[in-house]
Amino acid sequence: MSKDDHIVVEGIVIETLPNTQFKVKITDQKIPKFIDQVVHAHISGKMRINYIKILEGDTVTLEISPYDLTKGRIIFRNK
Repeated sequence: MSKDDHIVVEGIVIETLPNTQFKVKITDQKIPKFIDQVVHAHISGKMRINYIKILEGDTVTLEISPYDLTKGRIIFRNK
């Protein structure tokens, strides 16, 4: 696997944690084995630079590493 391989899923933010970290519940129907799994996620650099705010209940797009399925990075906040 290369460095650029990652799993992209959708989820809902269920809890905000200190240092711009979040708990996200995965709701993506495309990958059934991830449904209802809770992932510990942080925001990506572009979202941090542009001051994009994320609140509980927001729908987000995550990148998850295939090596550790419990951690992810939020790359997009859906409307």
